Amino acid sequence: MKSPDIESIRAFLLVAQLKSFTRVAEAMGTTQVAISLRIKRLEEAMGRALLERTPRRVTLSVHGLAFQANAQRLLESYEQAMRSFEAPKRTLHIGVSHHIVGADLSRWLRRLSEADPEVVVAFSLGTSRELLERYERGTLDIALILRHDNRRQDGESIGTEQFTWMAGETFIAPETAPLPLAIQPAPCGMRSMVSSALQAQNRSWREAFVGSGILAIGAAVSAGIGVGAMVGRMAPAGCVDVSDELNLPQLPGRDVVLYTAHRDSQLRHLTETLTEVFNERP
Repeated sequence: MKSPDIESIRAFLLVAQLKSFTRVAEAMGTTQVAISLRIKRLEEAMGRALLERTPRRVTLSVHGLAFQANAQRLLESYEQAMRSFEAPKRTLHIGVSHHIVGADLSRWLRRLSEADPEVVVAFSLGTSRELLERYERGTLDIALILRHDNRRQDGESIGTEQFTWMAGETFIAPETAPLPLAIQPAPCGMRSMVSSALQAQNRSWREAFVGSGILAIGAAVSAGIGVGAMVGRMAPAGCVDVSDELNLPQLPGRDVVLYTAHRDSQLRHLTETLTEVFNERP
């Protein structure tokens, strides 16, 4: 039996999938005549008709159906063999606090993907507490979070985020009733910060909405359900700063801290990119 060439096998599998010599020719960047010739050579090498042709359609023959699965495995093995000397890409796991990244997430992801073509970035958002725990367990290579506990001074501070009180444009605060808040569930550093600030002012409050993640909080605030503490640039459209209007206490800023356990060139480049993207925020 004459050995078939791999491109003829590739053409056969595409014909089986697309059921059209014309479409296969377009996919392989060649002519319909060239595809027909490759299929003919393959059938001659196999000693069997692999296709059934009519003026309207091309289908696999009984022999073609029997050959298809093995042909697919042969093509995959060939392509795997051709990749034998390619260096596998490195996957780095990066976690960023959802209080830091908002509607500009696509900008962050684009910059990270462009930073090093040899690195696959596994990106996740979460609370600072969750991400720090994952970093300490070794499941994150880089964590960019807010520092809520001043007793812990490790990590590299790359900037600060200032929080303020945001509400929907049509929100009307009750004059005597407790302040309705859109807030995250305990335990949460932001919840503790908000609670402490209002307690210091002797201001009563209640849970109007409890949600995980700044996107959920922002949506509740935008819907007029309650007041939320967030970085101003993270607030959805239609939200306004109501700190002065409602005579609410000033909220403290929070350090943005970068954690990474390794300092090889790829990680250094990614941490530099993260710092640049953060400092380019609107």
